[in-house]
Amino acid sequence: MRVKRRTWATAAVATAAVAGVLVLEGGTVTSGALAGPDAKSAPARADVRRTALEVSADGDTASLRQRESGPFSMLGVTWTDPSAEVTGTVEARTRSASSGDWSAWLPLDTEVDGRTEAGRPGVRGSTEPRWVGPSDGVEVRVSAGDGTSAGLPAGLRLDTVDPGRASGAAPAAYALDTTDDPTAADPSAGSSEEPVPGLSTEPATGTTEPAPGETGPTDPVEEPPSTSTDPGTGGSPSAPAESPSPSTEPTATLPPPLPSTVPQPPIVSRAGWNADESVNDEAPDYMDRVKAVFVHHTAQTNSYSCADSAAIVRGLHAYHVEANGWKDLGYNFVVDKCGTVFEGRRGGADRAVMGAHTYGFNRETAGIAVIGMYTDSSAASAATTAVARVAAWKLGQYDGDPAGTTTLTAGADGVDFTGRRFTAKQDYSFSRISGHRDGFNTQCPGGALYAQLPAIRGHAAGPVAGLAITSVTGAALSGTSHHTRADITVRWSATTPAAFVTKYELLVDGRSVASTTGGATSAAATLTAGSHKVQVRATHQSGRTSVSATATVVADRTAPVFTTKPSLSLRTGTVNTAAVPIALKWKASDAVLLRDVRLTAPVAGTYGPTVTTAPHTAKSAVATTWRMTAYDRAGNASAASVTGTPVILQESSAKRSGTWTTKSSAGYLGGGSYASGTKNAALTWTFTGRSVAWVVSRAATSGQAYVYVDGAKVATVDLKSSTTLYRQAIWTKSWTSSAKHTVKIVVVGTKGRPTLTTDGLVYLR
Repeated sequence: MRVKRRTWATAAVATAAVAGVLVLEGGTVTSGALAGPDAKSAPARADVRRTALEVSADGDTASLRQRESGPFSMLGVTWTDPSAEVTGTVEARTRSASSGDWSAWLPLDTEVDGRTEAGRPGVRGSTEPRWVGPSDGVEVRVSAGDGTSAGLPAGLRLDTVDPGRASGAAPAAYALDTTDDPTAADPSAGSSEEPVPGLSTEPATGTTEPAPGETGPTDPVEEPPSTSTDPGTGGSPSAPAESPSPSTEPTATLPPPLPSTVPQPPIVSRAGWNADESVNDEAPDYMDRVKAVFVHHTAQTNSYSCADSAAIVRGLHAYHVEANGWKDLGYNFVVDKCGTVFEGRRGGADRAVMGAHTYGFNRETAGIAVIGMYTDSSAASAATTAVARVAAWKLGQYDGDPAGTTTLTAGADGVDFTGRRFTAKQDYSFSRISGHRDGFNTQCPGGALYAQLPAIRGHAAGPVAGLAITSVTGAALSGTSHHTRADITVRWSATTPAAFVTKYELLVDGRSVASTTGGATSAAATLTAGSHKVQVRATHQSGRTSVSATATVVADRTAPVFTTKPSLSLRTGTVNTAAVPIALKWKASDAVLLRDVRLTAPVAGTYGPTVTTAPHTAKSAVATTWRMTAYDRAGNASAASVTGTPVILQESSAKRSGTWTTKSSAGYLGGGSYASGTKNAALTWTFTGRSVAWVVSRAATSGQAYVYVDGAKVATVDLKSSTTLYRQAIWTKSWTSSAKHTVKIVVVGTKGRPTLTTDGLVYLR
C-alpha cells in the first residue's frame, strides 16, 4: 500500500466506470464525509474470498464445482486482463444459508467495462456483482459462447463477499443527515474542514508496504507512467509523475463545498453504512465542477430487503476495491428501492469527487447507482424520487439545469448503446441527467429505468407538474362553477413528488390567501360575496412556479325565497279514507342559483329547481302540515309550510232531486253509493273549503253529468271507462282561499248509457 500525496487541484484523475452499475437516487449528502466512523458505529470488515475457476482443455468453458463455502452475500467473476471480456455466459447458483436450498442458475451480467480503472496496477476485468443474500454454497459455470475465437480470458476466478456485520446501531438505523441546509456537516462524519484520510497535510516521511500488483515502497510515481489517454479524464494524457519532495510538495487541502440552489436531501454517510476505510489507501481525486450525472443500476436483483441495503453497499465497496482492484467504490451515490441514499466514493458528498462509473466520461460528472435490475421492471417511485433529488442538488452546486444539456469531453474512444461513437479529446452533448448507456455501449441502467429518466429530469428541474385542483369542499359544483356561502377548502394533487415542492399557495383572484408546505394537499379560505377565480400555485425547489387551472367559486350569503308559498289542492285518483289524493304546489327562486326544494314532513322528498308540484296523499279528517325547505347552490336555505285537512262528504249528505237508487258494495266509500239514469236528477253539496273533488264509480255503461259550482255550469264529465273503477276522484276544482261553495251534479241522460253512480264529495279545508 502506498501513501499518495497531492493537492486537490492537481490530483491525478481516476478513470472510467463499471458498465451498468450507476444510478441516481435522492438523499441528503453529508459534508465532511471523508472523516472516520463516529462513536456510535464502527467499520464492518468485509471478507472477500477468491477461488480460481477450472478452465477446460479447449479454453472455451470454465467452472467451479458445487461446493460449500464460507458465508457470503455477494459474488462476481473476475479475470486478469481488464480490457478482456466474456462474450458468452457467466452463471452461478448459490445455497441459502437459512434454508439450505439451491437457487436457480443466475446470470452474471458481463457488460461491466473492465477498463474502468485500467491504468491502475492490479485492476481486473469483472462481471457486475450480484447480491444473493446470506449463502454458504456456490457453483459457477462460464462459457465463451458460440462463434468466438477469443476463448475465455485468463485468470478467471470467483470472488465472494461477506459484507460483514454492522456494529452499534441496528442494521437499518442508518446515520442520516436530515438537514435541508446544503452546506450542513454530517455530525457522524466529522467537520468538512477535517483532514481527509489519505491526504497528507504534512510532507510525507515514508511509505507503507505495497499491495499486490503495486510497486514497492521506493516507487515514487503516483500512477503508472503512460503517454496513453487516461479514460474518463477528458482526454488529458497521463505524464510520469515526479518523485515527491517533502520540502517542495504543496500541502493538500480539501476543496471547499459549494452551496446548492436546491436543498440537500438526506444521505447515509460512509460511517453510517459502516464503511471499512482501511481498504482505501489513496486520496480521492477532485474536479472543478460537476456538469452531468449518469444513472446506473447494480447488484442484479430486485428481491432484496431494504434492511440489507447498507450491507449491499458494503459488498459493492469490497467488490470494487478488493476484487476489482479499484481505488474505492465506483459510484458517488448508491440508492436503494426504498429511496435511501448512501454516500459512495469517499471525498465528501458535497464536493466534486471523481468516481469510476462511466468509461470515458468520469471527469466533470457524478455517478448514481440504483440497487436493482431494471431491464424490464421500473424502479419504484421512492428510488426515482431520490435519484432526482440527488441529481438536482449536485447539479445545483454548479448552476446546472437538470432538464438541460451540457458538453462533456471524451476521455477515451468509445461508443454508446445507440451506436454513437466517441473520439478521445472531442466534445459531445449530453443531457445533464443521462443514463449509463448514453456514454457507453451497455443496457445500464436498464430499459425500464432509462425510460423513467425524462420524469426524473422533470422532477429535478421543475416546475411542479400535473398540478390540478381535485375538489372544493364547502361548495357545491354546478356546471363549471362552485357555490359556497363563504368558507371553502381547496384540495389539489401533483405528479411531482412533495420532496421537490417548496410551498403551495392558494390564490383567490390572483392573490395569495394561504400558504402551505410542499407536503400539503389542501388549504382553506373565506371568500367575500361574489364570483372568484381560485387557483393553486406551486413553487418548485428550483424556484420555478406553476399554477393550476382556474376554478370558479361563487360566494353567496343570500337565502332563496318561495315566490309562491306551498299550497295544497285535491287531484284526481283513487280515494281512500287513509289516502286522499292531493297535489302539493310551490315556486322557489334564488338570486344566484337554486339547488333544490326538499319536503321534510310529513314525508321526505327532494325536487329539482324547476319542479313546482308533486303528487301526494293525505289522511281524511286529519290536519296535516307539509314542511318544505328551499336550498341554493351555496347552501343557504329558507323554509315554508302549509296545513290542510281532507274531508269526505258521503253521497247521503247531499240534497237530492229526481230519482236516485241506493247501491251497496265494499268497493264504495262507506259501503254505499247513489245511482240514477233519470235525466236532470241532481245531487247538491254545500261546504266551506279551498278545493273539492267529485268521487264516482266508473264502468263501460256509465253515463255523463253536468257539474255546477256556485250555480254556474263549469264542466260536463263522462264517467265511461273500459274497466270498472271504484272511488275515483274524477273532477276537481280549487280556489286561492277557503270559502263557502256549492257543487251540484246533474244527470245528462246519455243515450244508451244514461246511468251514473256517485260515491260522494271530498273537500279540503
